[in-house]
Amino acid sequence: MSSTTLRAQESPGSTRPPQPDSGWPPTPKLVIGGIIAVAGIALVLYLAYFFNLTRVLNLVGEFHPFVQVVLVVVGFVAFVAGMLYLIDIAPRSGKIYTLVRLGICVLVPFAVLLFLNSFEWAAAVGAVLGAGLFLLDYRSRKGKGYLIQLVGFLLPAFLLLVIGLILPSIQTVGASFMNSSGERFVGFDNFIWVFTQPAAIRTVLNTIVWVLIAPAVSTAVGLAYAVFIDKSRGEKYYKVLVFMPMAISFVGASIIWRFIYAYRGPGETQIGLLNQIVVWFGGEPQQWLLDSPMNTFFLIVVLIWVQTGFAMVILSAAIKGVPTEQLEAAELDGTNAWQRFINVVVPGIRSSLIVVLTTISIASLKVFDIVRTMTAGNNDTSVIANEMYTQFKNFEGGRSAAFAVILFLLVLPIVIYNARQIKKQREIR
Repeated sequence: MSSTTLRAQESPGSTRPPQPDSGWPPTPKLVIGGIIAVAGIALVLYLAYFFNLTRVLNLVGEFHPFVQVVLVVVGFVAFVAGMLYLIDIAPRSGKIYTLVRLGICVLVPFAVLLFLNSFEWAAAVGAVLGAGLFLLDYRSRKGKGYLIQLVGFLLPAFLLLVIGLILPSIQTVGASFMNSSGERFVGFDNFIWVFTQPAAIRTVLNTIVWVLIAPAVSTAVGLAYAVFIDKSRGEKYYKVLVFMPMAISFVGASIIWRFIYAYRGPGETQIGLLNQIVVWFGGEPQQWLLDSPMNTFFLIVVLIWVQTGFAMVILSAAIKGVPTEQLEAAELDGTNAWQRFINVVVPGIRSSLIVVLTTISIASLKVFDIVRTMTAGNNDTSVIANEMYTQFKNFEGGRSAAFAVILFLLVLPIVIYNARQIKKQREIR
């Protein structure tokens, strides 16, 4: 082949595949980042070897509060910067980047275990786990060993699922057929007790009331907010205000509402907002959380207040996804706003409505924090999750397990329905 032909093949118009970057010579950015990374890893290993986590925290606690804040901020920024740097360079091809990935895989578990005062375990686990992760990463980049990669990446999650969920579930079902000490098989006695004791029956009925009212009201109010706030002036600010309770834990929300429902006798200064409003209008203060069955509804208000923001955000996004062509066509047909909402918008957001309803329903079935914080289950306000905890605290393991099984059976139909709806949506798409 002539030199002219060779030059033609190497011309700019040639379709030669790009050569992979070997990573050498390294760029200044890589050199600087590498030096910082090595220094950081060396510092972590030094601290991990000579100090455990408790000693490090105690050492930081001896400084002035201002210095503590500075150290925490600097450490957090350095950690985030290091992660971003590694995310940027680690996936690249080339020998030097391969060595970087190997170092990360080995040193991270090594440093973590050193903080737990276990040098031998740190060395062993760091070497084995690091080598395994590196091998999986290396083979995936070579396009080999798909089955090994699949097993390697899914096995840890599967083991955690078995240990943390499946085995405890089996043990709970077994414990529900045993006596309080777990030594004697009693059959269905624990379940018979649940459905024959008035207090236990009231607990189950309260849970059903929660799951009937809270999801429906939360979804309806959230949908109303999504419709009326959408495209209004200050939409973002209104949505932030409505969604804000979602950022509060159930315990925090319960404490807030305990102050709202707080009671003091007639003639005394009321610290509860609700009773103060009643007094302003000439009424007598009420003990809102004592009188059954209304106290259960006052507790449900807390969950509605928290979950409404969640419903609003999901449904607002779904409404924005309804095709404007459909709305315009319905308007040309002479329909009013209500008819367009019922016949066009609601069918268009049906899948989102199902997700919101099922999510809040499951939260209602498992509600514990609100009841425990506000009434501790007294005055006929207990629910299944709270009673499960109460029985366990009273050393009635069998009855506690029976409540857990009942709760699981109540949640199961909702989960199955949700899974089927998701499957149908995928088939339609």
